Amino acid sequence: MEKEVRIFIRIQKHRKESWKKLCSKKRISLSSLIIDSVENRIFDDERRKILAFIEKQDNIFVKIETNINQVAKIANAQKFIGSEDLKNFRKQLKIVTELKEQQNKIFTKIYSLIAND
Repeated sequence: MEKEVRIFIRIQKHRKESWKKLCSKKRISLSSLIIDSVENRIFDDERRKILAFIEKQDNIFVKIETNINQVAKIANAQKFIGSEDLKNFRKQLKIVTELKEQQNKIFTKIYSLIAND
């Protein structure tokens, strides 16, 4: 394990306070902000957002899959789909589409950050 060393930099007091506010807002340390910025890495708060999004997406997809299976079961048994069931089905498909769009934006950002390494 490498020994850590300190680096001292001089900045204006108002700038330091601004950085500390940003860190507080992002719930990251000032050291993390500086190191990740210099090394062009994903910030810890962004990493947390990505993991939370993936977890949320997974939970929603499980619900959607259950609903789709229920619609298919009803349609197969009754040989038709009621308007309320069809409305719910369309709503679930819209959620899937929105999540996929968010996922693609996140993956694009991740890929661009990885490409800079």
